[in-house]
Amino acid sequence: MSMAVDPVIAAEFSPDDACIHLNHAGVSPWPRRAVAAVTRFAEESHACNVTTYERWLRTEEALRQRLCRLIQASVPEDIALLKNTSEGLSLVAHGLPWRSGDNIVTTDQEFPSNRIVWQSLAAQGVELRQAELDSEMSPEECLLSCVDEHTRLIAVSSVQYATGLRMDLERIGEFCRRHDILFCVDAIQSLGALEFDLEAIGADFVAADGHKWMLGPEGIALFYVRPELRDRITLRQYGWHMIEAMGDYERSDWSPARSARRFECGSPNMLGIHALEASLSLLLETGLETVSRKILSNSAYLIDAIDSNSAVLELISARDPGRRSGIVTFRHRALPTPRLYQILRDQGVICAMRGGGIRFSPHCHSRRESLDKAMRLAIEAA
Repeated sequence: MSMAVDPVIAAEFSPDDACIHLNHAGVSPWPRRAVAAVTRFAEESHACNVTTYERWLRTEEALRQRLCRLIQASVPEDIALLKNTSEGLSLVAHGLPWRSGDNIVTTDQEFPSNRIVWQSLAAQGVELRQAELDSEMSPEECLLSCVDEHTRLIAVSSVQYATGLRMDLERIGEFCRRHDILFCVDAIQSLGALEFDLEAIGADFVAADGHKWMLGPEGIALFYVRPELRDRITLRQYGWHMIEAMGDYERSDWSPARSARRFECGSPNMLGIHALEASLSLLLETGLETVSRKILSNSAYLIDAIDSNSAVLELISARDPGRRSGIVTFRHRALPTPRLYQILRDQGVICAMRGGGIRFSPHCHSRRESLDKAMRLAIEAA
């Protein structure tokens, strides 16, 4: 089914005349309002008005509120603003009290950020178990079959970065609650693209950068810790911004903030805050249900095009609609993937080599004409 791009969304992005951007799973282009917000921020930084920083703080609060809505958390105070997903995962990995013999379960398809951080605990006697997802069992069955009485945490991406495989987070979360296992979600490949219901999923920790599907810049990320667990995370970084009495510079005694701000040790990335707040305003005004529907429609369109040309192209991503995300990965049956990638790049198609094939990841503003052109180039490449 063809879905036209909403005129409001279309107006926020440059036409795909010079290049076709199909790499939102990598780094996204900004909407015009994010560019305007950063320009305004730069001009205000130059002018340095007496009330400038007060306005900036209101923008920071607005961003926490938008992120709270994005994951359906209870209150904005549950949201910390970090530099990236890796920082959030590191806070969990090196903040929890581990015992020698503990294990963590993840998959064999994770991005390095969701593998290396857990492998770094090996010196403490903590084992990382990587479930092999390519089997006759469902991904969740593969994952949960690796759990035993020594499993302390399950760490998984909501969507696998290479193939776009969508995990059943609610099933994993229910299992974790039933077996008293902590649940950590790397949501970078779904937030801004797919709806996320924190209560239904039951995640204890969520981390995600803003520069992919949230259409924001690098250097600013969401980090969530279930409030009851905040005190269990040993802090490794300290500074003026993470204390309860922030702003009382003469006070000698201090304690960590009761809110998620305790994980923000120093001055915030105000430039990134302004850009991401503006980008999220577009997604939330459009509605995450609408955004998700458009993105999944684009994925279905690409999969149909690949299947219609199965003599030339082979789908790597899951065909099951319940497993789809914004990522569609495929290979050419005759051309090596690096060669096809170079051909597409030379023709102005911004994509990625992942999972043994070419990864396309269009957003809700991507035009069908652009998808048609990219697919035609891939089919005719040989």
